[in-house]
Parts: sequence; structure tokens; C-alpha cells
Amino acid sequence: MSPYFPVAQSVALLSCFCRAICRAFVVLLSRNVLLCDKSTKEAIMSDTKQNIKDVIIEALLASDGGKGISNLEDDVSSAGLDVNRRTLQRILSEMEDDGEVSREGKSVAVLYFAHRAEKRIENEGLNLSDRAIRIQKAVAQPAIAKRPVTWNSSFLEDYIPNDSFFLDVDIRTQLHDMGRTGVGNSPAGTHLRDVLGRLMIDLSWASSKLEGNRYSRLETEELINLGKVAQGKDLEEAQMILNHKAAIEMIAESPEEIGFDRYTFMNLHALLSENLMKDPAASGRLRRRPVDITGSVFTPLAIPQRIEEAFDMILEKVSKIKDPFEASFFLMAQITYLQPFEDVNKRVSRLGANIPLIKANVSPLSFIEIPEAAYFQGTQAIYELNETRLLAEVYLAAYERSCQRYAAIVKSMPEPDPLRLQYRNEIKSMVRDTVLGAFTGLDEYVDAESLVSNGDKLREIIDEEVDALHEGNLMRYGLRRSQFEAWISNTQDTPDGP
Repeated sequence: MSPYFPVAQSVALLSCFCRAICRAFVVLLSRNVLLCDKSTKEAIMSDTKQNIKDVIIEALLASDGGKGISNLEDDVSSAGLDVNRRTLQRILSEMEDDGEVSREGKSVAVLYFAHRAEKRIENEGLNLSDRAIRIQKAVAQPAIAKRPVTWNSSFLEDYIPNDSFFLDVDIRTQLHDMGRTGVGNSPAGTHLRDVLGRLMIDLSWASSKLEGNRYSRLETEELINLGKVAQGKDLEEAQMILNHKAAIEMIAESPEEIGFDRYTFMNLHALLSENLMKDPAASGRLRRRPVDITGSVFTPLAIPQRIEEAFDMILEKVSKIKDPFEASFFLMAQITYLQPFEDVNKRVSRLGANIPLIKANVSPLSFIEIPEAAYFQGTQAIYELNETRLLAEVYLAAYERSCQRYAAIVKSMPEPDPLRLQYRNEIKSMVRDTVLGAFTGLDEYVDAESLVSNGDKLREIIDEEVDALHEGNLMRYGLRRSQFEAWISNTQDTPDGP
């Protein structure tokens, strides 16, 4: 026997063992491949089914009269999905069992409908109409089920002031009933001055909160009135609130001069965006670059020249709208949709929406306690569907809450002094001129007859008003803080006399 036999035998045995291991591995691998392939196929089938369901829901929501199975087959096919009649029937049956769809009729006359609640549903305390619910469901679909859309010029161009309406007549009627203040024929801004203190805090807080600001209402009040920055909050949040304060002061200071023009809205944006823009030079300017809308399939207009044209068209059309609530909502919807600035567009739209209300002396809109989820879905419906009803119902609910707050303030106010009311403008001019060192005597402001009958009382009123001056009421007299501080300094430096 060869001395090398044991080695050769060992090699042969090892070779057989390796072949056996390889065969076992191949079998195991093939089984795993089959299992993985099966799982992958199941996942793909599941995704496809969900996509088909999404297409069905979208098609049914867009149809008021329901759809037959042949129409739904066409909708699914148009979405690039392949499904036969029997599979589609099984999917519709599942959706019916799950309460997603309902059907009416028999045999070939069967029509399918997106499920509609028989009663209005509550949404953060908001009662939405069936129409608004359908819109809400449409925008709530996953992005994969939606078709990407771009800015639609006809949404603006086809609107004819006082002929077209974004607010239906039922909503406009309710808004007018709620918004009356009893000072409709008074100068613009009369009602605003009565509620300015509360509005400044409410609107600054609520509008900032919609942007993710974490300040509480109390912290907002302390920041605005006392300059106290809240602990644990970002400086950006304090800046946002103070910017709102400055923008509201701009509107309140000269409501007669505020208009639907570039001057007003560029300055409004500049105040709201101060120290918050990535590019400071973009503050108060129309954008020159594209922007995206997070969480939406909508892409805003990107051509600078067309942005300018559309912006001017918005201002031109809103200036012709006679109904203050329609004008208010038109501004809010169109500025949000156009996105004319690089950032801070919705803040501009919310404050801009108050300008027609202030000019008409109806109650302002603070956006306090607004149903936030429904508000964002309403703006999304404008982006993606050019549908205004959902946002209109949110606007109505928010306005009702605002009116309740400001009506309570007005009712708690004392009865106005008839003399102060009669000489309101003259008193303000005299107080202002006193601070500026330009006051020479009552006869420069009132006629001789009034001077004889009311002179002594007017002098008392002027003294009281001057003594009551402080930083919180300067704007009532058209005074700036620097003018007030200079007057205080001069008063303190002036000797009392011998």
C-alpha cells in the first residue's frame, strides 16, 4: 500500500463533504430567494392596491353624482395602474366593508360614492359642511396619490370683483351679522382704536403660533407691554412677535392712508420679516427666486415678471371689491397662493386680511383659537385644488370667536364723554402740539363760539390727556417714542421757576 493513500483518501472524503455542503447551500439559498420574492411581490401588490384605493377615493370625491365601475376602471387606468374588472370589484367590496365607499343601485346601474357622514363632523370644535369635508379628505391623501400642480393663473384672472365670490352668500351674511360695531359711518379705524390693545396681543400671538412660535399668550403680552423676553424661548420667536406688533401699529397709526397698493404691502412685509430673512435684502421686496411649499404637491409661480404682474393684479382687483369680508378673504387666499415673497407670505396674508375690515369699521380678525389643522388644510386646498370653501368655513369660525372677544371689550367700556367725542381730532392735535412745543392756544384749534362755551372744559381735558401720556398710548396722538422721550427729558430739565 502506498504511504500516500491515507492522504488521498482524506482529500476524496473532504471533496465529497464540500460538494454536499454546496448542494445544501444552493437549496437553502433558492428557498430564501423564493421566500424573499414572495414577500416582495406581496409588498408590491399591497402598495398597488392602496394606490388604486387612493385613485378611487380621489375620483369619487371629485364627482357629485357618483361613478360606475366602468368610469372607475378608466380613472385607475389613467393613473397608470393596471387592474382587471374582477380585482377592481374585490377592492371596491373591501372599501365598502371598511366604510370608505357606499353604493346605490343594482346590477349594471350600480354607482359608487365616497362615504359621506350623515351628520356634520367636528374638527377641533369646528362644524364643517359636507362640501368642506370632501375637500378636507381630498387634500389629506398621501402625496403619492396626488398629481403635482403648478400656479393656475385663471384662479386670479377669472375673478371679477363684485361678480365672482370666494365667500358664498351664506357665509357673507353671517359675517356681516357678526361684524357690526355701530361705528360703520365713522372714520376708518374708529373701532380698531377701541380694541387695539387686545388685538395687538391676540393677533401677534395667534399669527405667530400658526408659524410654530412657542410663546404663550401671557408671555406675548409681557413681551409687547413690558419688553420681557420669555425664558427658554428662541430670540427668533421674540422677533416674530415684535414684528407683528410693529406691523399692527403701522396699520393702526394711519388707517386712512393704508391702502391696497405696493407701498402698504411691501412695508407690511418688511416689518413682519425684519431680522428673520436669510437674505435681508429680500425684506420688503417681491421674490426673484423659486420657493417650495413643504408637504404639498403645489409648486408656486417662479418667473419674477409674472409674479409682479400677478401681485399688481391682486391689489387692483381687491381695491374694487365692495364687500369688506370678500376683500379680506380674497387677499388672504390670493397672497397665500401666489407666494409673492421669499418667506413670511402667510403672515402678510393674515395681517393684510384685516385691512378691509379696519377700513370698514367692522370687527377685526385676530385668528385666535383658530382650528389649526383645518386652517392648514384649507390653505392646501387652495394650493392644490383652487377650492376656497374649507378655508372660508375656517375663516368664519375664527371671525366668530374674534367678534365675541371684542364685543365684550366694547360693552365694558364707559359711555364716551360727548365733548371729547365732538372735539376728538382737535384734542389729539393739541396734545401732540403740546409735546412738540407747537401749542400756542385753544383759539388755533376751535372757533370763537366753542371757545366761549367749552373753553374751560377743553383746557381741563388737554391737561388730563397730557398728564396721562405714556409709551402705551403715544400712537393715539400720532407721536413717536423718540418725540415723547425728548419731551420728558426737556420737562425734567426745565426748572420749576423762582
